Amino acid sequence: MSFIRNLFALIGLAVVAGIIWLGVQYGPMVETLRGFDGQALDTYVRMGRRLLETGNAAEATVWKVKVREGLSPDDVEEVMKFVANEHNFKHVGQDLPLYKDVEAMSGQPYRFVKIYMFCNALTAAKMLDYSDAFSAYLPCRITMLQDPAGQLWLYTLDLDLMIYGGKPLPPELKEEAIEVRTIIQDILNRAASGEF
Repeated sequence: MSFIRNLFALIGLAVVAGIIWLGVQYGPMVETLRGFDGQALDTYVRMGRRLLETGNAAEATVWKVKVREGLSPDDVEEVMKFVANEHNFKHVGQDLPLYKDVEAMSGQPYRFVKIYMFCNALTAAKMLDYSDAFSAYLPCRITMLQDPAGQLWLYTLDLDLMIYGGKPLPPELKEEAIEVRTIIQDILNRAASGEF
């Protein structure tokens, strides 16, 4: 009987030691996570689900919208630029017709892939003043591409990670970042449906 009692005492000691070890190892991390935006966990869970569904980290960090059948790339581009202008969101830089570069370099036809850039310079400056790392999100890029089956899609970065993924942004900056998110989603959805 004393053997069993000693065995349970040893198991109890191992459990307590394990809990202490976990607290020492992960306690600071948990404390840091408590300082994150209230929507950070939901954001990471959504990305985690997409990662598990697709097995593709890039796929987990983007939004994509299927373009309505019958719309041409020119139709979609026209609506994108119209909607951006409606929101006073600048179409900046030069569009990158990637498919043309691939064709020129390979000598072979390639499926349609074109990258568009949009920006609100004042909001971009505020994001940069907060953190230079946000420059990787600038300008907001939307890619229109034709998948191997011939279907057109629109892709852009999932801005939720930038907005909610860490410590809360200052309220005014967060409000502007959410507005950019809303505009980008409006551009995607209306261009994909062909709706002016």
